[in-house]
Amino acid sequence: MQIFFDALLDALIDSLLILPFLYLTYLLVSYFSHNDNEKYSKILHRTNKAGPVIGAFLGSVPQCGFSSVMSNLYSRKIVTLGTLIAVFIATSDEAIPLMISKPEFIPKLLILMAIKIVYGIIVGYLIDGIIKLFTRKKQVQKEFHDRHCHDGHEITYEGGEILNDLNSLEGHNHKHECNHDDEAEGGHEHNHSHCCATNIFLDALKHTVIILAYVFVATLIINLIRGYCGGLDPLKSIFTSNVYLQILLASVIGLIPNCASSVFLVEMFMEGVILFPALIAGLSVGAGVGLIVLFTCNYKKLGMNIFITILLFLLGIFVGILTNFIPIW
Repeated sequence: MQIFFDALLDALIDSLLILPFLYLTYLLVSYFSHNDNEKYSKILHRTNKAGPVIGAFLGSVPQCGFSSVMSNLYSRKIVTLGTLIAVFIATSDEAIPLMISKPEFIPKLLILMAIKIVYGIIVGYLIDGIIKLFTRKKQVQKEFHDRHCHDGHEITYEGGEILNDLNSLEGHNHKHECNHDDEAEGGHEHNHSHCCATNIFLDALKHTVIILAYVFVATLIINLIRGYCGGLDPLKSIFTSNVYLQILLASVIGLIPNCASSVFLVEMFMEGVILFPALIAGLSVGAGVGLIVLFTCNYKKLGMNIFITILLFLLGIFVGILTNFIPIW
């Protein structure tokens, strides 16, 4: 019983120690991003060619607010698939405030953010470039059909629903299939509640309390394992010493559509359970509740949503493996 109380006390102390850092970070984020979703929507629509760049930098902002906003905008065909993926990859959710709260991890945090932003930009432009190639090919086939076919039959193209969805990204259909009210109804826990809608101090406090609760639970679990098992060997045995298996498992955890996944990954990294490449992989896959918003807003295209999820998962594994060969961690 003494071990439990010691673990509980240590978890409480560790959580309270990061309270000031978390609150100040969320206060800063609330100040710059509060109620500016429509402004960012207009900026992205007017600077479509720079979408992956702007999206990657917006995605790097703490919390998963921008990933959910971009999912909404993507469902309305305001941003491209490349921009959406860039935002998802760059999103680190609660990892940034947690690592800032412990100065010894700030250098690793800067490297993590740089890798995710650059990777998000590159992947975003590659995806948009591939889509443009398919779109151009489809346009050529359509022109050929218009010139040489007069029997009224439609030409079908290889790739099925996914290819058709990819090609449709180049269109400018702004039908509002999902709006911010829909997100709130979908249970997006990071949305501003009515009481905090105009008060950045209350909004920051709300986020701080939520994340502190996650940190407390994660720390308590780790402390209990350390206390009852004499160390973190059980966790380390689950994740093994094989960095590639770590990358795979961390990517699976990253798919959990909740900020708890990013908290858990960061806590395990800071405790030495997982290596830096696994952290990169997990946080690159994790987009907070962005995937939930995507499936909610873009519900008419379930196949495309599944394709995006699988693509994000594979891209996370790839960047984790790539990071393993870079001697910076």
